[in-house]
Amino acid sequence: MMAMAVGELGLSLKSAATPVAAAAATAREKSSVQTGPSKASASAHFRTRISQKADHRSSNYFGRVLGFGVEAPNTSTSSFSIRASSAAAEKAKARYPGEKKGFVEEMRFVAMKLHTKDQSKEGEKEADVQPIGQWQPTIEGYLKFLVDSKEVYDTMETIVQKAAHPSYELFRNTGLERSERLAKDLEWFASQGHAIPKAGVDGTTYAKYLTELSETDVPAFICHFYNVYFAHSAGGKFIGKKVAEMILDGRELEFYKWDGELSQLLGAVKENLNKVAEEWTRDEKNNCLKETENSFKYSGKILRLIASPQ
Repeated sequence: MMAMAVGELGLSLKSAATPVAAAAATAREKSSVQTGPSKASASAHFRTRISQKADHRSSNYFGRVLGFGVEAPNTSTSSFSIRASSAAAEKAKARYPGEKKGFVEEMRFVAMKLHTKDQSKEGEKEADVQPIGQWQPTIEGYLKFLVDSKEVYDTMETIVQKAAHPSYELFRNTGLERSERLAKDLEWFASQGHAIPKAGVDGTTYAKYLTELSETDVPAFICHFYNVYFAHSAGGKFIGKKVAEMILDGRELEFYKWDGELSQLLGAVKENLNKVAEEWTRDEKNNCLKETENSFKYSGKILRLIASPQ
């Protein structure tokens, strides 16, 4: 009975309230027509809309500045899904040619590009001199080449022994040294009655340049060290064999012999070159790579002495 009474009371109160609420709504509508909407409520609504737009725009702006893309919220909450910009990601992935394998590979890549197309399949330069196969070498020209080469190797080996920079100490007694070998070859030529010339301008100029460079620009000197020794173990060895066949009855000079397995000697030096380069900035590495062209210029002048006129 009590429950029924409460229910009936609730229904009666609801019924009574309906006309009252309707009357109040009608009164507010009339008031709105006569005086307009409340200035306070309109101002608050306007500020809310502006604030929402500003928040969204500022989020997009700072997202662009910081390198992120900002997605519009897809729920009623204010959570955002932020993802890294694809452009920034691609830039982070960019590497210099050969960089993944170590800096020696970067040097090799640049050096091979400076070869002529007839010297290497990776070469990009057009041949500006007569191909080696068409050279007409002479004993006199070959001796000039050997003497000037010795001047350069003497200088290289003196530099690493004195070690004006600590990193040079890693390149002592590598097994790639050529000075003593060249001295033996020159002694043999002298024993055959040939006059041994003094070092020419090409050899002395290059030696002086290397000495100055070793004291002022370590990465640049390392570039020459790498190119002189590694080039001789590959292309230089091939040229020596061809020249020997043409003017020395196939005699193999000491200049083209090494104690131990050459690949292992080169591998040990390569490891130390990479170790030294790990301490360099990217600018220092680029400076080293840039010096490759000078290395080719100086070495090329000495190499061409083989086919020079008497």
